[in-house]
Amino acid sequence: VAVAILLGVAACQKEEQVADLTAQEQTDLVYLIQEEKLAHDVYVFVYEKYGEMIFNNITSSEQSHMDQVEVVLVKYGITNPIDGLDVGVFQNAALQTLYGNLIAIADSSLVHALKVGATIEDLDIHDIETLYANSVNPDLIGVYDVLTCGSRNHLRSFISKLDGLGETYVPQYLSTAEFDAIVNSAKENCGN
Repeated sequence: VAVAILLGVAACQKEEQVADLTAQEQTDLVYLIQEEKLAHDVYVFVYEKYGEMIFNNITSSEQSHMDQVEVVLVKYGITNPIDGLDVGVFQNAALQTLYGNLIAIADSSLVHALKVGATIEDLDIHDIETLYANSVNPDLIGVYDVLTCGSRNHLRSFISKLDGLGETYVPQYLSTAEFDAIVNSAKENCGN
């Protein structure tokens, strides 16, 4: 009887957790996993084209980011919008268009591909900063923290590579002050 009561309480708690997620939080998670897939898929394309290890390494990290968002989607019973989708295919039309535009730019040269990488991370950090305002849920905030940290490290890596080639990147989404603060600080240990 005690086991049945505990199971019943656990089931109720799970239902309450699902009910606690707002429609906006659900929308944010669905968008976020697709944006992480966009980063992953662009980096897969660029690594196959240029063979630069930076893209292969960051592709693995983006897969980890998608996995982390998926854990939250599963916990709250939200359908994963990227299940079964091939590389470069997105449910979100705006992300589908962005993917096509970024691939076209990255396809033109390695320098352009590195700038595309910086652009993606710049956008990711900016977008996640917006998502923070929509939630106080510790599950979401924890994922946002890890993903933002990872994106800051990725941005540092792309900027370092561009600097080594004598190229510069101008932030498109972050303020110049925030961008400078990120690239002029040390690599972070993200949730490990």
